[in-house]
Amino acid sequence: MFGKKQNNKTTYGIIGMGRFGQALSKELAASGSELIVLDSDEDKVREIRELTENAYVVKSLDKKSLQETGIQNCDVAVVCIGEHVDISILTTLNLISLGIPKVIAKATSVEHGMILEKIGAEVVYPERDMAIRLASRLETARELDIIELSEKINITKMRVPEQIIGKSVADVNLRARFGLNIIAIENDGLVLESLRPNYAFRQGDILFLSGSKDGLMKMNQWAVSHK
Repeated sequence: MFGKKQNNKTTYGIIGMGRFGQALSKELAASGSELIVLDSDEDKVREIRELTENAYVVKSLDKKSLQETGIQNCDVAVVCIGEHVDISILTTLNLISLGIPKVIAKATSVEHGMILEKIGAEVVYPERDMAIRLASRLETARELDIIELSEKINITKMRVPEQIIGKSVADVNLRARFGLNIIAIENDGLVLESLRPNYAFRQGDILFLSGSKDGLMKMNQWAVSHK
């Protein structure tokens, strides 16, 4: 049985050793976190015991069975069950009723997530979130070069986002939206250093921007969401 923690480290309970549960367990174990892992598959539990000795085969996820493992002593519990929505919801409810401070549950649909939120869980959508991160990374790939002047200020060279082609500098207003200033624009070997507010962005424009990494990331995320 998993006992109360002996130090200040956050302890995690992971229920379900599918791809998401396994990946999460490996990352948390690598960071030195204390884990208790539950699954009904003996082979998966045996494999995960390489990461933590607190790995248990649990055939039923009712409140009594959960309590017998000691998972109620965790700071955070994560329900990684997605295929069986009914089991996911009931397990989440049982964990919340055991008084675990934070219960996070994986959802496979908006409806699934809404129910989990209503019973008091924090909800994650792994596949959707992964797609958003990938899209953002692909958009960021349009960056051609970055010069870091300080922790807060960078000069970035990047291809013009398709979303703003045909729009004017004043309409897009990168400074107000993202805190980015246009230093110059290059197109077909010509460099424009003094831009008027009515300049319309063109296909092939290379933007030279100054601002923070955070501002650039926000701009990329905006471009992804406005495709």
